[in-house]
Amino acid sequence: MPFLKKIIVTILMFEAWAILKKYKPMIVAVTGSVGKTSTKDAIYDLLKDQSKFVRKSEKSMNSEIGLPLTIIGAPNAWHSLSGWLSNIWKGLWLILKKKDYPDCLILEIGADHPGDIRKVTKWLRPDISVITRISAKPVHVEFFHSPEQVFEEKAALAEAVKEGGTLILFADEEKVISLGERVKSKNVKVITFGFHQTATVRASEQNFQYENEEGGSCAPLGLTFNLNMNGSTFPIILKGVAGQSIIYSLLAAAAVGQARSIPEALIAKLLGDFEAPHGRTNLIPGLNSSTIIDDTYNSSPDAAKAALESLKNIQTTGTKIAVLGDMMELGKYAVEEHRLIGKLAVTIVGRLITVGSRSRLTAEEALKDGFPPAKVEKYDTAIQVAEALVKSIQPGDVVLVKGSQSMRMERVVKALLKEPEKADRLLVRQEREWLEKN
Repeated sequence: MPFLKKIIVTILMFEAWAILKKYKPMIVAVTGSVGKTSTKDAIYDLLKDQSKFVRKSEKSMNSEIGLPLTIIGAPNAWHSLSGWLSNIWKGLWLILKKKDYPDCLILEIGADHPGDIRKVTKWLRPDISVITRISAKPVHVEFFHSPEQVFEEKAALAEAVKEGGTLILFADEEKVISLGERVKSKNVKVITFGFHQTATVRASEQNFQYENEEGGSCAPLGLTFNLNMNGSTFPIILKGVAGQSIIYSLLAAAAVGQARSIPEALIAKLLGDFEAPHGRTNLIPGLNSSTIIDDTYNSSPDAAKAALESLKNIQTTGTKIAVLGDMMELGKYAVEEHRLIGKLAVTIVGRLITVGSRSRLTAEEALKDGFPPAKVEKYDTAIQVAEALVKSIQPGDVVLVKGSQSMRMERVVKALLKEPEKADRLLVRQEREWLEKN
């Protein structure tokens, strides 16, 4: 099967190259360690009505298979050989026959292993490359020699920007900003985004909005912040999310809008209507007048720390509860990073629940730092946590749920929903293929 997969990937990559060569769409490519999918979705929301026909990578289809499938406009065929043959035929048909094709592609590009992005940039030359935050200990570092090698892999997308294109960089991380030096010899415009004072597109005055509920409790509704561009300031209300990471995604999208000469007032209006993807610090009503911060799509050290900081900044009359699952693919950094999360958690939460063998280290570190044993719980699976939390959740409690994809932490959120019948509309991984997995 691996040999057959390699053949299919090779064919799809060749077809993707030929399709781009034939139709010449504008390409916006996004990479980084944190916030790729939310950024890609925010850029799509901004550009979808500014071009004739815009296509984005679906969900987080950013792999060696996902990228050409997006370019072809075909679905993942999973284990269906006939489905893959159909996808190959669709790509061939686009090459041989003139068909309607997007004039703008928004592509999320990931790096699971060394060479993943460099192989792509041999034939993919973006008009705009967006580099989000690159973690010091990123997801997939297990498969690289070092975090520096991961950084260099992501940097390949910055270096691949076309002559006359635009490179958009995360301003709150000096190392990412340094990538601007690598395109100095090219005719490439550099735009930066973040909270840093030097950012071209900058956020400021971040705050939470609340709603008073019966019994005196208050529930967080979302975030507010100011968008600063070209000397103008626009207030943005972002409903239904708790994480600063979403603000970063909107700033990156605003930077793309600036590169495309979209008026600032229109950029602000369009970003204010953005709905965050499922599983990215979504605020969801929970059982017994509680609030869930659903950050279950995936996890990494930086993302987990950011989620805990969001929980820290929320006001509540109840208990702040963190349900933290294992962070996968950290290799030799797993022990250190899980322990660091435990150290941070004790300064923020009133109750710590861990899921999985790695996250037991998080619990151990919390106990070592003097966190009360009665407020620490360790479980092996998300289902076990769900059963325990349903019985103990109290009015005003705010529950952060986060973990790597394989931990299936969305099962915890599903059990805590005030309206469980809406699970398929609110939660990540509700497709049949995922629901049938153990």
